[in-house]
Amino acid sequence: MNGNEADTAGPGRRGDRLGSVDLVLIDSITQISPEDAGKVVVTGSHGGVSAARFAAAVAARLYVFNDAGIGKQRAGIAGLDRLARAGIAACTVAHDTARIGEADDSLAGGVVSAVNRPAAALGLQVGARLRDQLAALGR
Repeated sequence: MNGNEADTAGPGRRGDRLGSVDLVLIDSITQISPEDAGKVVVTGSHGGVSAARFAAAVAARLYVFNDAGIGKQRAGIAGLDRLARAGIAACTVAHDTARIGEADDSLAGGVVSAVNRPAAALGLQVGARLRDQLAALGR
């Protein structure tokens, strides 16, 4: 996205930087890897409980998911609470601002729709563009 070298570890996965913030973009949370610990991980996955199980295995600085329309009983964002209990920051982007399953689209145009307490402590806010908020993390 900003012209830096891409990580070619597989389709749907790449590394990037936004200012001084190390990013990992993965289209599916199942692509998470131990070397992603401490980085901002932007996924194309929904933010449900099943996605949080994968995310909880790697302590990223922040996880970004798609809210998938939020759905019945907040299913599309329910994983944020689970990650908060583990002390892991997480947020979602609105499904009508980024395509589900495409991390690049979440970074390019996503607008934050939900944040957990650890993400709020980092300064993330509902209603603002994801890209702008991630850039501010490096300041």
